[in-house]
Formats: sequence, C-alpha cells, structure tokens
Amino acid sequence: MASLISLIKPAPYIPQIEDPEERKRLYKHFRTRNLYGMVVGYAIYYFVRKNFSMAMPVMLQELGYTKTDFGAILTLFAILYGIGKFVNGVLGDYTNARYLMAFGLLLSGVINFFFGMSSGIMAFGFFWLLNAWVQSLGMPASVRLLTRWFSPTELGTIWGIQSTAHQIGGAGIMVFAGWLIPRYGWRFSFYIPAAIAILTSFWLINRLRDTPQSVGLPPIEKHRGETTEADPDAGDTKPFMVIMKDHIFRNRLLWIVATANIFVYVVRVGIMDWAPTFLTEARGSGLVGAGFKTAAFELAGMLGAIGAGWVSDKIFRGRRGPLATISMILLGVVVSLLWILPPGRPMIDTALLIAAGILVYGPQLLVPVAATDFACKQAASTAAGVTGAFGYIGAAISGLGTGLLVDKYGWAGGIYFFAGAAFLGSILFAMTWNKRSPHIKKIK
Repeated sequence: MASLISLIKPAPYIPQIEDPEERKRLYKHFRTRNLYGMVVGYAIYYFVRKNFSMAMPVMLQELGYTKTDFGAILTLFAILYGIGKFVNGVLGDYTNARYLMAFGLLLSGVINFFFGMSSGIMAFGFFWLLNAWVQSLGMPASVRLLTRWFSPTELGTIWGIQSTAHQIGGAGIMVFAGWLIPRYGWRFSFYIPAAIAILTSFWLINRLRDTPQSVGLPPIEKHRGETTEADPDAGDTKPFMVIMKDHIFRNRLLWIVATANIFVYVVRVGIMDWAPTFLTEARGSGLVGAGFKTAAFELAGMLGAIGAGWVSDKIFRGRRGPLATISMILLGVVVSLLWILPPGRPMIDTALLIAAGILVYGPQLLVPVAATDFACKQAASTAAGVTGAFGYIGAAISGLGTGLLVDKYGWAGGIYFFAGAAFLGSILFAMTWNKRSPHIKKIK
C-alpha cells in the first residue's frame, strides 16, 4: 500500500543540474518525450473509447436493440465521464501524471476485454460505465504534464499539437474497426484495441516524467525567463480551498467557457458517436465507407486544433474567444448542410465532415487552454476538469437526446439539434472575445 501511495504522489524534486548547457539539452529531450508520449497515449485512449461508435451499427442489427437503448448508454457514459473529469481533474493537480495516465489506459484495456465478451444490455451498460470513469484519468494527467513542461506563452500551440491525439485515435479506430468488424465480428473491435491499450500503458511509464523539477531541471518559467503571478518555485504548496475559491468558484470567465463547452460537445461527440449510423442509414454509405468518412472528420480536426492554437497565440495574442466564436457560427452552417443537401454524393458528405472537423476541434482545443489561462498553474488540471465535466454534460445530452430525436423525427431532428447547439455556443464564446491570461506579468 505504501508503495502505491508513493506512486500516486507527485514525483519528488531532486537537486537541480547546474550546467546550463546540460539543462537546455535535457529540457529539450524531456519536453519532446512528454509531448509525443501524451499524443500516442491519449490516441490509444480513443481506441478503447470510440470503438463502441463503430461497432454500434452492427450491434443494433445483430442484437435487436434500439437507438434509444444505445443512446442511453452513451448518455450515462458521458455523465460519469464528466463527473470523473472534474474529480480526477482535482486529483491531477496533486498526483504523479506519469502513473495516472498509464493506470487509466491499463484499466480501460481490461474493461474492453470484458465488454467484448458480454451480450446483454445491462452488461454492456455496466462495463461501459466503468470504462467512462477510468477514461477520465487521461486528460487530467495530460493537463498537468502540459502546464508543468510548457509555458502559457506557448501553450495554445503546444496544446494544439497534443490534441491531435483525439483525431489520430478517433480516425485510427474508425478505420481499424471498420476493417476488423466485417472480417472478424464486432467483438474483435474491443479485443484487439484492448491489447494495444495494455501494452501502451507500460510504454507510457517509460516515456513520461511528472515535472521538470523531478529530473533536476528548473520550472518552465525560470527556464524561459518568464515571470508569472504564481511563483514558479512555489510548487504545489498553495492550500486546496484557497485555489478552489480564488481560481475556480469565483472565476466568471471559467464558468462562461465551461458552459460554452456543453454546446461544443453536443456537436463534437454527437457527430463522432452517430456519424457511422447516420451515414449508413440516411446517406447510403456502406460501413467501411462510413468509417473512412468519420475518420476524415477526425483527421481534419488535427488541422483545426493545431491551427486554432497557433492563431490564438500568434494572431489574437492569447485571446481564445474570437476564433472560437467564428468557428461555432460556421459549424452550425456546415452541419445544417449535411441534411439540406441531397444524399448519394459521398464526396460532398466527406467534404462537409472535413469542414465540421476543422470547425469543431478548434473550439474544443481552445476551451481547456482558455480555462488554464483564466485560472493559475496550481489549479490548471482542476480548471480543465471543470470545463471537461461541462463538456460531457453536452455529450450526455447528445447521446440520449440524439437517439430520442432520431427515433421520433428522423435524422432531420438530430442534425438540426447539432446546428442549434453550435449557434448557442458561439454566443457564449463571444462573451470572452477580448479576454486573455492575466497571469503573465513580464517576459524577457
């Protein structure tokens, strides 16, 4: 038990390396390792989360369940995942991110094995809810790593790079599961990703490091010659309730972007979860084609995320609101066209999904960046956890809401539901148009 507790605790600081050239070399080395480790690791989280979306059309046919049945599972997943994001977001500020990220992925792999062996709707629900909780360990760990190893002045761009994990993992599992299911059945879309996740969890332990101070390096602000309102040498000593009161509960801007994230996730998760079924039922696509089109949506999101991070850093100088507002307005238009334009034109469907991916993943990336901008370093994971929890309120609404609307009104109800959410999100983002991080005081 004592050894387990020691793993959970933030990694202890060791004496700082004195040679400036060696510090510079090691900073570059560990920043690179952490960044690609997070990208690969979080991509594999999606292998054992979004495989359900690809398996769902076949499971509906083979097992005789309704869209409302599976929509309820998606909604319950989103609710528990959102709660987990908040709880584990707080945990992420006070734990070792290296082990937290690996542990969540290991457990998710094990749970996917059991899900693949199940048959009843109650068993599906039980194991997928367990999966929701352990999946929520991945992002808090990533936030801690990002805010310890990268400065606020570069965080938009770097977070954009890290967020490509969503698209790499989401697109990868759509194509991979689309290939597996026709050949080996839907159960193998859970077995094989599970094995990949378990192996990757051990690789993450080798790659990741908790903080610069744990490997003998100075805090990132000192390394880059930046001064912040939060003393970079203070570590994680700030009292928990002071952090929560000053930087979470009283943070008006944080609550605005958190609420906006509800509408971002209604659209993002709605498209990701329901696009394969929508494309096969309403647009005349085969399962493999639907997988590739949904993968295109995810891959396009890489451009949206990286582009949004860079534009908000360089053009809008740390303001996240303008680009998020414009993107959500355009997203509402693009999503509407998915229903307005006639079916039977796969290239147009693909183009619209690519545009939707670019436009939704920009705001999705900017929300946690804005949250950490508006909070402080010691509350970064908590702030991101709050916005993430609100996002999964939207995902919960999207899961059951879409299933009910489509069962009652057809796919027109589902599509216009997504479009309306996009327009509402744009209004909230507009309220943060001129806001940026207040914490950077001086940059050399």
